Order: sequence, then C-alpha cells, then structure tokens
Amino acid sequence: MQFEIHDQAMKGNARQRAEPCNLAAVKTLTEFFGDQSPLKDLLPGFTPRAGQGWMAEAVAEAIENRDKLVVEAGTGTGKTFAYLIPALMSGRKTIISTGTKALQDQLYHRDLPLVGKAIGRPVTTALLKGRANYLCRQRLDQVTDPASALLEDLNEVREWRYRTTSGDKAELIEVPEDSPIWPFVTSTAENCLGQKCPEYSKCHVVKARKAAQEADLVIVNHHLLLADLAMKEEGFVEFLPGAEAIILDEAHQIPDLAVQFFGVSLGSRELERLIDEARAATLPYSQPELNRRIDALQTAIRNLRADAPRQEGRHELNEVMTELREPLDYLSHTIRDVQTALADLGDASIELEKIHDQLVGIAERLTILTSDESWDGLRWLEIHPRSLRLNLTPLDVSAKLKRLIDNAFQSWIFTSATLAVGGDFSHFGSRMGLAGVAGLTFPSPFSLDQNGLIYLPEDLPQPSDPSHTDAMLEAVTPLLDFTSGGMFCLFTSHRALNNAKKWFKSNKSVLGGRTLLAQGDAPRDDLLRRFRQIGDAVLLGTGSFWEGVDVRGPALSIVAIDKLPFASPADPLMMARLEYLRRQGANGFMEHQLPLAALSLKQGAGRLLRDHTDYGVVVLCDPRITGKRYGRMFLECLEPMPSTSALNEVSSFLAAHERKGAVA
Repeated sequence: MQFEIHDQAMKGNARQRAEPCNLAAVKTLTEFFGDQSPLKDLLPGFTPRAGQGWMAEAVAEAIENRDKLVVEAGTGTGKTFAYLIPALMSGRKTIISTGTKALQDQLYHRDLPLVGKAIGRPVTTALLKGRANYLCRQRLDQVTDPASALLEDLNEVREWRYRTTSGDKAELIEVPEDSPIWPFVTSTAENCLGQKCPEYSKCHVVKARKAAQEADLVIVNHHLLLADLAMKEEGFVEFLPGAEAIILDEAHQIPDLAVQFFGVSLGSRELERLIDEARAATLPYSQPELNRRIDALQTAIRNLRADAPRQEGRHELNEVMTELREPLDYLSHTIRDVQTALADLGDASIELEKIHDQLVGIAERLTILTSDESWDGLRWLEIHPRSLRLNLTPLDVSAKLKRLIDNAFQSWIFTSATLAVGGDFSHFGSRMGLAGVAGLTFPSPFSLDQNGLIYLPEDLPQPSDPSHTDAMLEAVTPLLDFTSGGMFCLFTSHRALNNAKKWFKSNKSVLGGRTLLAQGDAPRDDLLRRFRQIGDAVLLGTGSFWEGVDVRGPALSIVAIDKLPFASPADPLMMARLEYLRRQGANGFMEHQLPLAALSLKQGAGRLLRDHTDYGVVVLCDPRITGKRYGRMFLECLEPMPSTSALNEVSSFLAAHERKGAVA
C-alpha cells in the first residue's frame, strides 16, 4: 500500500503552521522510516528500524480496510510513530487512547508536533481527558470557607483561573495532582449542573469536548475511553466523537480496566462527599427534618465502617455479610429518607436536584451490591484506613467488549510491548473477545542477546519463606560492586518493599555510599527524576514502577525482581476470572494466572534496556524459575537474553560493557 505525502503543514488546535520537510522522494511508509527518513533531521538519535516501517504498513492497511489488528512491538521498535503517522495520513477520524494521562500529554505535546513537521499534512488535533482533570469555575466559586490546609493550593488555583485557557489541571504544576483541593474545584458527572450552570458558556469541559468533536485526531486515555464505552452500553449520550479508527496503546491494560468499569461500586468517601454537598446546598433553607435525616445518613456510614472488618485489604462480601447486613440495611434506609426529603423540596435549586438524582443512583447501586440475586459477578469489600468500598466485579467482560468493538465501520488497533506469551496472543484475545484477530510481533531492535543478561541466583528460599526478601537482597547487592550504574529492586508486594527498606536500614554499608530511594518516600516522578540525576542510586519500588518507567543510559544497569509476579488468588479480579474459567471447564492456572504473570514479568524486565546503547542484568530471585516445569516459560518470554547462575559471568559481562562504554 502506498501513501502520497503532501507538502503541507500540520495544524493543531492553535492552528500553528509548521515548516514541512521535503518528502518528494518518499512514497511508502517503509521508505518513510528508512535511511532517508525526514525524522533523522527532527529526532536526535533516530536510526532506521525495519520493524517500525513494517508495523506502520500493517496499521495503515488495517485502517484502510477497517480491520482489527493486534501488534506486540518490543522496546525500541518505535511503535508510537509507527501508528501515529499512518493514522495522520489516513484521512480517517481517529481516536488514540493511551495507558496514562502522562503518556497522553507526551503524545499530544511532544510527539504530534514533531510528526507534524515530518509529514507536513494538515490535521486538526485535540486532547481530551475526563472531567475531573478540568477546572470547574462554578465549583471554585462555591469554595468560600476552606480548611487551612487547603488554603495555599486554593489560592494557586484562584490565580491560575485567570491564566488558563484549557483549564487542564496538568498545567498548574505548583499544585500536586493528588492535592485534596482538586475534588472541590473540579466536577463529576453527578454534580455537574450542565446547561443550567451559570458558567456553562465558559466551561472548560464543554470546550474540550467541542474541540474533540471537531478534530480529525483525538488523544484520550483508557479510563476516559472505557467510561464512554460503558455509558454507550447503558444508553447514555456518547461524548467522544464517532471515530473511524481507534488505536489503543498499552493495550495490555484494557482487560482489567474494563472489568472495573463494567462493574458496580460504592464507597464511603463518595457518600461523605455527597453529605457535605447536601449540607452546603441546604444552608439557605430552614429544613430541620432534612438536616436530621442527613445526620442519620452520616451515622449510618460510621456504623458501617465500625462493623466492617478491621483488617485492611479485600474481603469477599459473602463472608462478612452476616455482620454487615444490619448496618447496610440502615444505610439503605437513611439514603432513601434523605432522597425523599429532597424530593419534597421540589425544584428549590439545581444543586439540590443533582444531589437528589445522585442519591437515586446510589440507592440503586447499593441494592445491586447487597442483593443475593445480583447479576453474575463477585461481590467484595475493600477496607482502607479511613474508608471502605463495596464492589461487584463481573466474571468476564469479553462478550461485552466484543459487542462494543465489533463494528464494521471502525478499525481497531491494539498495541503494546507485552501482549503475547511466547508468540501466542490467545490469552489477550480471549479476554478482549478478539478470537481470530490477526496478531503481529515486532521484536525489539536492540541487541538483547549481547547487551542483556539474566542472572538466576542459586539456593534462595521459596517465595513464601519469611526470609526470602533478606536472602534476595544479600544475593543482588554484591552486583553493585560490578557496575557504576544504578539498580532497580522491583517487588511484588508492599510488604516485601517495606521489609527491604528495613534491611537496607540495618545494612547501610552494602550501598557503598550510594543513595537509597524508596517508593512512598516521595512522589513517583520525583523519585525517578532523582534516580536519573544521581546516576548510581538504588531504587525500591512496586506496582507502578513495573511499567511506564523509562530510564535510559548508565543510570540503570541492574533490575532485580524478587518474585514471579503472580497475582494473589485472593485478589477479586483474579477470583472473578478464575471462577469464570472454572465454569468453562478450563484450567485457571495454565490459562490465566501463568500467562498473566509472564506478561507482567516482561513489563518489569522491560525497564532495563531502553536504548540501543543500554546494557545490564535482570536478576530473577524466584527459585520456581528453575525448580518448576512452568519456569521455562518465563525465560522464553525474555529471549533472546541469555541466562546464567554464575556470579563470575555476571561480573565479566558488566565489566566488559563498562570498558566498552569508557572507550566510547
């Protein structure tokens, strides 16, 4: 398939014109990414990668034919440009969805402008996030007597109000993303006043959605996309533009996110926030009976939290329902009492109408969550230090996803660095309802066999042994003597991470003067910035540090992983999936737990080599890799990296690369 690239300028929302490159000689996408690529003059360090051109051709063909395509693109393939350029050149209205808001911003503010200069094609683009990311001018005006702890951030927001044109809170770097002020100055679908809002004509959410409706290409994130799909499923108005092509980057996240979006949940903090809004909205009215009922609802929430299990974490609701039945019934009763009292006020104010509507929806959700006749799903309770949440998780969402994406008028492209297990896409395909859809793999162009090594320390205790974390650290810290670079220690649980922090506190000498950074001591982005800057630090992380982390160069030369990342069988998402497979007569371990852990390991190990000059060692500290028959699968997922159990081979490998780096 050939694409003519016209000598015109790309235009974004600001309608800024860019100087186009001379592309007269470039006719195909493989040529575009070849030796004469215009990206060479725009992207420092650009080198032709065959897989990038081939992937771009496959994406272009899928868009042209309105097909579905699954693509695993290894680290360094350049998958972002490989889907972005054919999307821009297709002339089709396109939605691109990313795994995080940070990647969304990067794609829109960095990658799109660069590609625009390269292809010189006029395209209107838009960035669209969920409404919680945009300043609500009306709600900001309602904050009149804030707590002293919120005052500094509130003043920053008030000043920013007059500077911003987008209202995107990511602009205001002076206020942390997780600041408690944001819920007070942003809206939700439930409390938004819509066209009745006095600030509607200036609403940032409305403006962002209008721009998205008019754009040729829209950048969203998975949370927003799935929220839209869930609303379409329930018959609500679609707010994302109807697209001819939908591209999902970091698509491996979609199945678990979809399970959450198509489930039902209700949390105590949500109820407490609504109580605060109800009290504020009823201040102008003298309603002693309504105030009494709101007080009763507050008491009902406290009673529920008091009777709930003390142990933090997740509990099957059926196992604790005997203790919770009475407080849940009382909670339901008080919700309906407040709902009735608000209805009696009629249309006193739009704020009270919205609160009444929210209570109706909450009452319906609570009925579903507490009924023994609920639809097919797993009910569970999540306990936090100062809150709790009731959840109903569907056992399987593949049929629902299949209905949503099985549209002959749209092309769907799913891409990630981790979708296949040993070249097999069936695990991802079955969870997405994509049976029979073609899957392509483009391996990393980096010399993994030359620049990477897997170290398997011997004689480590089993992962369940209480001494495992200490033994792991005793095995991996000697590697610090072999490198001038830094080390990631990735853990599969917060408990292990905390044990590691204690171990390092008692064994400071093993650091040899290096800086120790640990998740929880500072925001994630700050820790990563410091890690890159220091150059030889040791970072302890779990959860979010397993993916989406990009440290290039000698600052990271060792990634140590404590255990195979099997999700806990007690995790509700896992329990729901295993129950579904059991009912289908399938082997839950072989068909879900094992491939899911293998994909997670690929993500964690993928933190190591992020550039063609990077080198380093992945240390796998789980004896099951060599002691269990299934262990071989994990090593195969990391091929063509070789493996060794000999410490002297690790030392020689790192020394050789350090010498090579010094010469270069």
